[in-house]
Amino acid sequence: MKDDIRYLQRFENFEKSFKLLQQALAIKTPTIIEKAGAIQFFESSFELSWKLMKDYLDFSGYSVNSPRNAIKQAFSMGIINNGDLWLDALNDRNLTVHTYDEAMANEVFNKTKEEYYDLLLQLYTEFKKKSCSD
Repeated sequence: MKDDIRYLQRFENFEKSFKLLQQALAIKTPTIIEKAGAIQFFESSFELSWKLMKDYLDFSGYSVNSPRNAIKQAFSMGIINNGDLWLDALNDRNLTVHTYDEAMANEVFNKTKEEYYDLLLQLYTEFKKKSCSD
């Protein structure tokens, strides 16, 4: 049954990316290359996180077509907390994908470590429970 449910398949991919992000953020004094790797793992984890939300919302009978709409609907359903911070993370993810500036990269790295990681961890924990119960 698990193989038939899209959001559970998506969760498996999210879990792999999230665990790589955990490893990257655990480095005590990261080099600029290690920070760039952590930002890349943030980007992929974030991308998979909103798609995970979208797939779960589709499964639950809601249709959303963008990251912003997925975040808003997931927040309204209590799947995620702190919708405004999720939207900040979306904006930062968009910045890192389309531009590179070392100061901006450092800022996004720090925000990922101090704020965005906890958002992703909460989502991971929520869907880990769902994946174990289905």
